[in-house]
Amino acid sequence: MHFFDQIKTGGLADPSTLQGAILFGLAFAFFAWLIGTLLKMAVQRLLAHDTHDHVDRMAVKFIAKLVRYGVYVFAFAAYAHFVPALSGLGAASLTSIGMLSLIVGFAAQNTLGNLIAGISLLLYRPFKLGDRLQVTAPTGLETGIVESLTLGYTLLKTDDNRRVVVPNSLMASQTALNLTANDPRLVCSVLISISHAADIDKARAILLELAGKHPLATQVCGCPLTQVGRSGIVLSLDAWCANALTAITFRGDLLEQTVKRFALADIAVPTTPDCGDIAGWFPFTPAVGLHPMAKSLPAPQRG
Repeated sequence: MHFFDQIKTGGLADPSTLQGAILFGLAFAFFAWLIGTLLKMAVQRLLAHDTHDHVDRMAVKFIAKLVRYGVYVFAFAAYAHFVPALSGLGAASLTSIGMLSLIVGFAAQNTLGNLIAGISLLLYRPFKLGDRLQVTAPTGLETGIVESLTLGYTLLKTDDNRRVVVPNSLMASQTALNLTANDPRLVCSVLISISHAADIDKARAILLELAGKHPLATQVCGCPLTQVGRSGIVLSLDAWCANALTAITFRGDLLEQTVKRFALADIAVPTTPDCGDIAGWFPFTPAVGLHPMAKSLPAPQRG
């Protein structure tokens, strides 16, 4: 009966009462959730209709998340200011932002650092969604495609379908290699070791022939001798490829074809690894990137 009396007398509309405070709390929470949901749907609809990539997806998603959290914080501060019992808290949250920022800053330095770093990544735009990056992780060098930039972390998808989660603060401070920014083409360098007694010219001719006929090599740059080790010498076949994924496929195909052709041509390769060699003994470097000589190599002309 007390509840119905509150309805008749308008007590539920009075935020100074417990029932009124709860009702207003539910109302503020509902409207904050509604605005956040509508904003999320608007962003999804905008990105779905952007078939020509006129909109920066990473920037839109990041700002939308930031605005949604801002709506929740504003709704809580407004509710605290509206309810008399919490008016002191509301006034403090609205008028003492500097003091609260200082306290929160000491309590959550890493979280705020990641947030600020995310904003800086958004402003300076060293990469965008879909770019292929090579970063340093606890497991070593990791290469993956940027899937998302959240308020705290950057998510990369590797070629073997793993997810590398990099804090934005680390992403903004470390040196990352963007393999697809502006021009996705790169020089793929495949290192091949042969024995000291092998015919260098014959081995080089086979490598240049295989690379020249390969459909994934847009232009063959050369095949210089790059190192002399105790167990053999190292030739580096350098060729331009369309992108990093193409370079990985090209490297694997070239290695397989080279093994077969060297066997037919009686070109010996070292049978034991040599620490003096660059990457082992019939080796290749595990990372596909820009060869140190790439700056001096001629770039293929676009057709």
